[in-house]
Amino acid sequence: MMFCYQCEQTTRSPAGIGCTSEPGTCGKDEATAGLQDILTHLMKGIAQYARRARAMGVADRRTDDFIFYGLFTTLTNVNFTATRFVHLIQEASKRRERIKLLYEEAAREQGKTPEILSGPALFQPADSLEQLLRQAPSVAINADVEHLGSDVIGARALILYGMKGVAAYAQHARVLGYQSDEVDAQAEEILDYLASNPTDLDEMLEESLEVGRLNLKVMELLDVANTDSFGAQEITSVRISPIQGKAILVSGHDLHDLKQILEQTKDQGINVYTHGEMLPANAYPLLKAYPHLAGNLGGSMARSAA
Repeated sequence: MMFCYQCEQTTRSPAGIGCTSEPGTCGKDEATAGLQDILTHLMKGIAQYARRARAMGVADRRTDDFIFYGLFTTLTNVNFTATRFVHLIQEASKRRERIKLLYEEAAREQGKTPEILSGPALFQPADSLEQLLRQAPSVAINADVEHLGSDVIGARALILYGMKGVAAYAQHARVLGYQSDEVDAQAEEILDYLASNPTDLDEMLEESLEVGRLNLKVMELLDVANTDSFGAQEITSVRISPIQGKAILVSGHDLHDLKQILEQTKDQGINVYTHGEMLPANAYPLLKAYPHLAGNLGGSMARSAA
């Protein structure tokens, strides 16, 4: 059965428990929700090995790139293509095996016995979409809720969804060429913690605060990335009404994508508008220098969901 309570829009469902009928409020179907849960589970497995490899002196940038990208793809409205998730799941399994080998090789070179891991580190995804969907309930965000209770499941979800937000902003920074070993290491630690299936509520509350601390570091990193790439933001008047003619509406947070769209539509007679949370893009000098960046339309996601 469809289950997702990843965004504030799910408060429209009965009793605010999330979307349990297909499709969800945002249009996500049961297959996509299940595949996202499997991919998220595999991200934890990758982090289990990545954290231990790092402890052996092997910090693998490619692995961390994929962790952040993989988590980012599972955010609401980022990607709803089921076949795309099948590919990502297969890729995640390969990435996990690669970092596992790097960890085991490093351990043996240092005369240590590699740790035998469990949980997401051992999960073997099926090959076909149909078989994957049969596996999905076992790794769903609400798996074992009847046994563990909603408080434990909710505390785990608080950490996980916080990490998905961290991944989104870290991914935007990485696209612009900005990365932090400190951020990567802490992300691995938190995902490894989730992979242990924690049950202590006080401990999980502290871990969720750790996610908040990590998020501040990532936001600082993204701010530097955006400022270095597009200039320091300036107080700017922004048009909020449309101009007649062809137009493209750009939503989200990815200033890199917006810059590419502006460059590709230059002198084409196409106006480009930001939407909702993309509004701050209008204050960056290198973006507002494009005369066809015509303004901002629409409110925030929170307002549209009210």
